[in-house]
Amino acid sequence: MAGTTTSQIRNVVLAAHNGAGKTSLADALYFTSGATNRQGRVDDRTSCSDFEPEEQKRGCSIQTALLPCEWNDCRVNLLDTPGYPDFRGEQLSAMRVADAALIVISATAGLEVGALQAWQMCDTFGLPRAIVVNKLDRDDTDFDGAVAQVADLLGRRCVPTQIADGTGSGFKGMISLLGGDIAEASASRESLVEAISESDDELLARYLDSEEITDEQLMGALRIAFAAQKIVPVFGTSAANNAGTAELLDWIVDLFPSPAESPAAGVADGAQANLVFKTVADPFVGKLSFFRVYGAPLTNDIQLWNSNTEETERLGQIYRPSGRETIAVDEVVTGDIGVVSKLLHTHTFDTLCTRNVPVKLDAVELPEPVFSLAVTPQSQADLDKMAGALARMTEEDPTLLVERSPETRETLISGLGDIHVEMAVERIHRKFDVQLVTSLPKIPYRETITTEVRAEYRHKKQSGGRGQYGHVVLEMGPLDDHESVEFSSRVVGGSVPKEYIPAVEKGVRNAAAEGVLAGYPVVGVNVVVVDGSSHSVDSSSMAFEIAGSMAFRQGVHSAHPTLLEPVMKAIIVVPEECAGDIMGDLNTRRARIHGMQPGEAGFTQIIADAPMSTMQRYSSDLRSLTRARGKFSVTLSHYDVVPPHEADKLLQHMAVAAGTG
Repeated sequence: MAGTTTSQIRNVVLAAHNGAGKTSLADALYFTSGATNRQGRVDDRTSCSDFEPEEQKRGCSIQTALLPCEWNDCRVNLLDTPGYPDFRGEQLSAMRVADAALIVISATAGLEVGALQAWQMCDTFGLPRAIVVNKLDRDDTDFDGAVAQVADLLGRRCVPTQIADGTGSGFKGMISLLGGDIAEASASRESLVEAISESDDELLARYLDSEEITDEQLMGALRIAFAAQKIVPVFGTSAANNAGTAELLDWIVDLFPSPAESPAAGVADGAQANLVFKTVADPFVGKLSFFRVYGAPLTNDIQLWNSNTEETERLGQIYRPSGRETIAVDEVVTGDIGVVSKLLHTHTFDTLCTRNVPVKLDAVELPEPVFSLAVTPQSQADLDKMAGALARMTEEDPTLLVERSPETRETLISGLGDIHVEMAVERIHRKFDVQLVTSLPKIPYRETITTEVRAEYRHKKQSGGRGQYGHVVLEMGPLDDHESVEFSSRVVGGSVPKEYIPAVEKGVRNAAAEGVLAGYPVVGVNVVVVDGSSHSVDSSSMAFEIAGSMAFRQGVHSAHPTLLEPVMKAIIVVPEECAGDIMGDLNTRRARIHGMQPGEAGFTQIIADAPMSTMQRYSSDLRSLTRARGKFSVTLSHYDVVPPHEADKLLQHMAVAAGTG
């Protein structure tokens, strides 16, 4: 639609629990608006929103897609987001640039956890929202019953603005309670009028005095109440039968706010302010940066300043996204969403402005990764391309983290869950032709000693000419600190010349890098050089380094060495009714529970320490135990001694894996 103004734009994010029919609804709205001549369907792999091969294969969204619907002289930008919790980052970034939200629920399943989490995200962003009850064509569905459940769980401000025309297979669509022939729904209309009147003092006085209030006045008050989040309208649809979608588009255009009604704070009139909220690594056209214009309209062939990276960017042709396609345009007006390719220095949540009027728009606080896999290239060709492919994937998805573990020497890719990481590996293969082999990361165990010992080693070698001689006596004991090896000297009388003490320390620290039980670093040891001897001709730094190394290894052997394991601090937030099951599960993981405290909205927070080895797949286990209603974060707390029976099993397993058991 040419010549669209800011007041004619509606940026609407669609959010739901996985399986509620959110993407099917987006496809139906897109088709109803005339943007396509055939309604896309998820089951047929023809969805205009779920167009990535991974989405079509699994039948669920994994990234945000934008479908612009031209309706009644307005452009409704539908931001269809994933419902699966592993892709929460996509939902958050879409909510950052939306002006309102549609939370879709299934008439058969009711209000599920994904919808509740979307509701909480709307609270975080201060977004006005509406509820859409979908799948009203299914047998035994009841729009009124769904509305009652929503109102019971989310509050009285959730009010239906429509009534259903038919039920089950006879569902034909929805009838508005404002305007039209709604005599049979007088009670429902009365409830809506009462709710609207309560949001406006003047209307409330007229309502209480039984004065006539026109539909135009009610709609005007409803728009204000909706924007102020005082009323949450409830609509109904059947996406599969494309019923109720035209009425829903009417409501979005008439009720939802435009970007003109909520200008960005801190952006001066006429200033450039463009927030990049999504990045796509396209193997054919390069990097695509999706942005929303918060300042002056953006035109082609312009030079802008990235206020985050402090780099200049040249923007060439700009486009408007439409599903998998992009449409070249001359201008993206204030409040609209566009896309540009091949920006060199710009990442997700960066702001593009002008250097003389710098602007930095707020980014989004993304959740921390909770699941990791180690990745290795399948072939030499994959190795050559692996680093670049991983970098481009993390640029596309900032909730992914790629890092090299210095202790296990593995490359780790971490995300919000097992499906999140596995899908990223699949996309790397498809987009960049890099085949990665995955496995659970190795646990970075350490070794320590448990008793005090005295160790002595004399390095003596004579092979003609000048020989080698170094002799040291070490006293070794355990430290409470499981992070380091402490070294000092108490040599008196020059039995070990001072110039050789650093060589002894070097030998000790080199030996500590590889323990005697399973080759893990040795920590938590206090080493003191107390005696030794030297030779006036044959002693050297190398000889004392070897002596220090061998004495340390002998000492560790004699000091009852044991394994240490990393212990994670876990903060777990779950519904109150799940707390008992979670506590029982944590006990099976050798966890030490430090406390529980009530949280908001019927949730409980559990704080516990648990070995890393028992928490590697916790994201999927927690999802199963709480039906995806729980969340958690983990950070390294400390290292602790592995219980003897666990250490024996672990060492036996390592010996078998090494082919020595």
